Order: sequence, then structure tokens, then C-alpha cells
Amino acid sequence: MNQRTNQIAQSLATKGLDAAFITSKASVFYFSGVYAEAHERLIAILVLKNGTTAIICPALEKGIVEASDWSGEIVTYMDHENPWDKIVKLFLDNQIVPERIGIEGEHLTFNRVEHLRAGFAGLSIIDLTDELQTLRMIKSPDEVRIMKRAAELADMAIEAGIRSLREGVTELEVIADIEYAMKQQGVREMSFDTLVLFGENSADPHGVPGNNRLKKGDFALFDLGVVWQGYCSDITRTVVFGEASRKQREIYDTVLQAEEAAIEMANVGTTLGAIDIAARQVITSAGYGEYFTHRIGHGIGIEVHEHPSMAANNDMTAQVGMTFTVEPGIYLPGVGGVRIEDDLVMTESGPITLTSYPKTLQEIE
Repeated sequence: MNQRTNQIAQSLATKGLDAAFITSKASVFYFSGVYAEAHERLIAILVLKNGTTAIICPALEKGIVEASDWSGEIVTYMDHENPWDKIVKLFLDNQIVPERIGIEGEHLTFNRVEHLRAGFAGLSIIDLTDELQTLRMIKSPDEVRIMKRAAELADMAIEAGIRSLREGVTELEVIADIEYAMKQQGVREMSFDTLVLFGENSADPHGVPGNNRLKKGDFALFDLGVVWQGYCSDITRTVVFGEASRKQREIYDTVLQAEEAAIEMANVGTTLGAIDIAARQVITSAGYGEYFTHRIGHGIGIEVHEHPSMAANNDMTAQVGMTFTVEPGIYLPGVGGVRIEDDLVMTESGPITLTSYPKTLQEIE
């Protein structure tokens, strides 16, 4: 953890900042090893320009912090105490009156920014979101090992979902079976709300599962992931309940070819936009371009969506240690949707796919 906070200290010097104030659950975990949900209470890491590091947390989280790998100061507060007073005192104890503080602009609320400003007259607030996300973007071998296990559990969750399919079952009933199976494997939480979508409902990429009942000839789309030791997985598979029609086969085969084209394009030095374009060209050539309505994928790690964005306009190049999804789809109103998604890690010799549930079209009887 010291190495990671040292990277923040280097960013402070480069940007002329007096401190970094880190507050998102994901970044707090990455830079401290503390995996905690503080709810409405403040939990934050403070990195000062003199090298001092401190975690500010509710007193009821102190045991979690002490059991982690965190080696910096621990500043706790009771519910009747004002944590912002303790933050001001921490600066003054280090003889620093800050003029510029970096924050996670996508996370820190306006109210909390105002609390920071109230402590020091004339304080400037700088957004460090991109710099912190970039530090998290390249995964270590230990991180990849954890993500591989998260992917294996996602494969198992897909298998549990497909086992649960039967005529008349509802989307929510299948979700319950999936999440119960994951609890039996020791999974405490899913990466996001599990999606199970039947029939025409699957034509909405982020549809809302409900009491829609499965019938013969329906697509059944599963999009899910688990959190394992703080890291996420994300997988999508689509099957047909009963016998697939010619149109369903055509759509499915096109999406599979698009995913294969994207994975083949993914190599060190390739622009991320080119990976999107490779898949999009396959789908467009088949006449379904207007029905592929999202980017090819996204970075994945502690958060299920993190840097980099795998959109067609991204000129960033693929680097060793990047972990990301590839997930083309076709969503045809009145027919249904197909999406196939895998988690990948980039290596010198090309991408390795972490998720491995079979991708050949399955017709479930």
C-alpha cells in the first residue's frame, strides 16, 4: 500500500498540490486495503505533500482498518464528533495550510467540498479522478489472480441461471436462483444488479427484470458479475429457450463473430477505439449496425466500470495489465437481443480471456 500512496505523492508534486483527499469506496480500498461501506458517514484517505498518510474513518470502522494492510495514521471520530475538525487539525499538526487539494470530482459531494473549503480560506479544489483511475488501470499479477477467480464464479452463476430455466419461470425467480447459488459459493455481493431478460425484454440492453415469464422460442439474456476479494467480474451470455429461429441464429452468429473480431484486434499497442470498430464493422456489414447501441466494453477491476472506456473514439493504446470487457450486442425490437461479454487481461502475447463459459448458441429444452 505504501507504494500506491507514494504514487499519489508524486502526482501531488507534479500538480503543485498540498494534499489528495480520496473518498470513493473503490479508491479507498485500492490505496489502503480497507474494504468498508461507511454509508452516510465519511471515510477518506488523506495524502499530504510531506509524505504523511492518514485514513479518516468512523470509530465503528476502526477494527476493519486495523485488520487491513494500512500502515499510515488512523484518525477516528464518533458520531457526535465533526470529522472535518479532525481533518483541519491533521493539516495543522503537519504545519501545512493547504492552498490546493486534489479530490475525486466524480465522487465527492458538493456539501463535502464546502466542508473542505470552510476549513481553509481561499482553498482551491482540483479534480484528480483521471490520475487516480489511471493508477488503478494497470493490474498487478495478484489483482489478475483475484479477478480470475471472480470470473470463474461468474461462469458458475451463468450455469446456475441456465439450469433454472423452465417454461413459465419469471426473470426474478431465475435471478433468485443465481444469487442463492453464489451465496453458497461464499459470494457476499454481486458486481451490479443481476440482469435476466426474456423474449422481447432482452432487446433493451439494460432492461429491468420483472415477472416476465419464459416461453418457448424466447431469447434468455444473462448479464451478471460477482465481487470477490474486492474485485469485480462481468459476463453476458444469451441462449434460446426451445428451438432457435433462423433470424435468432443469424443475430447470434453475427454477435459472436463481432466479439471474436474484437478479441483478435486486441493487442498491445492497438488503439482501444480500433477494438470497438472491429466489432462494429462485423455487425454493420450484416445489416444490424443501428441495433448495436453502445461501446464495445469498459475497464473492469475494483469497480465494474472503470478506466478505460472502450469506445470507438478512444485513441489510448492497449497496455500490458489492462483488464477490460468485450461485449458486442444486437437489440432488435419485437425479436429480442443478444449480447456476448467476456473479461480480458492484456499480456505481451495478446489478451487472455478470464471468463470461459461456452459461447456456442445453446438451445435449452
